[in-house]
Amino acid sequence: MNPRESAAFIASASKDVKLNPVGIKKVASEILQAIASQEFEPNNMMIHSYPLPVAEDASSIEWLFVADALNFSFWALEENAHYSVELHGKQYTGYMALCAAITKAQEAGIPITCPKYYATVSKEEVNAIFMSSTGEPIPLPEQRWSILQECGKILNEKFDGQFYNCVKQAGSSAQKLLDLIVSNFPSFRDEGVFEGKKVSFYKRAQILVADIWSLFKGKGLGNFGDINTITMFADYRVPQALVHFGAMEYSEKLYELLAANHTFSNGDQEEMEIRGCSIHAVELIQEELKSHSADTDKETLRINSAIIDYFLWEYRRRHAQSLAKVPYHKVRCIYY
Repeated sequence: MNPRESAAFIASASKDVKLNPVGIKKVASEILQAIASQEFEPNNMMIHSYPLPVAEDASSIEWLFVADALNFSFWALEENAHYSVELHGKQYTGYMALCAAITKAQEAGIPITCPKYYATVSKEEVNAIFMSSTGEPIPLPEQRWSILQECGKILNEKFDGQFYNCVKQAGSSAQKLLDLIVSNFPSFRDEGVFEGKKVSFYKRAQILVADIWSLFKGKGLGNFGDINTITMFADYRVPQALVHFGAMEYSEKLYELLAANHTFSNGDQEEMEIRGCSIHAVELIQEELKSHSADTDKETLRINSAIIDYFLWEYRRRHAQSLAKVPYHKVRCIYY
């Protein structure tokens, strides 16, 4: 099943995670208010600029591929000890710290976004490039080194040394690009078995498609007419925001595990329920927003699951202190 079908199935059978229609409406209302106040602009899909790329060209596509190949597992058991990187006097954390590390390497003349380089990059080089500003290694350094080498070799062998060629091969289809990524790059195959059925989430593969769409503002190389087939990106931070708004609710048993910093394994029942229900919640939020389209600007009609995900992820970052009281699920894996 694709991520949308998987999510609907998981939500229908979920035992420890439930969706609340009142909370769904609350998120939709929050988005509409943010649009009305211009706090959130659906057209400005790349919420951040530096240290992310801003040039709408092939070099940025290579940059995004490396970033999303490594876009996983930045959390720490202590809330104030997350992976961080300093760049030009500014401290970045989590995914943005990864972005800072990539940009920092580029500015130092290291060709970190060149497949010919990272196909044979050494473990020591990877450790040095992505070392945190506290001197601690980035989480799962061995896996990141292995993924970089694997992805580089595949690009060199199948796509003439450029992910850009993979994007071109997709022919302006988000779904075709998603299929190309998942079928050619093993580390992007974010799948599992739930209640005896094979399900998929494809967090990193989908966010890579959406990042390209976002950077190019839905035009040129990012002109994906079927972008609405992409779901939200099931990670550990967006569910935190959904619980904050009451769109998702955890059983007492699950809440106690989360509050105790329990570390789940990728594929655990509870983990899959959280991720699947998160995807389905965003689908329901999107439907709720459509029902309000007559009362709002026409731009609201363009809001899709990727944009809702961006809103929730950014909301969590802006309100990190107040949302810290909402426990999130912790999994050490390469998928998110």
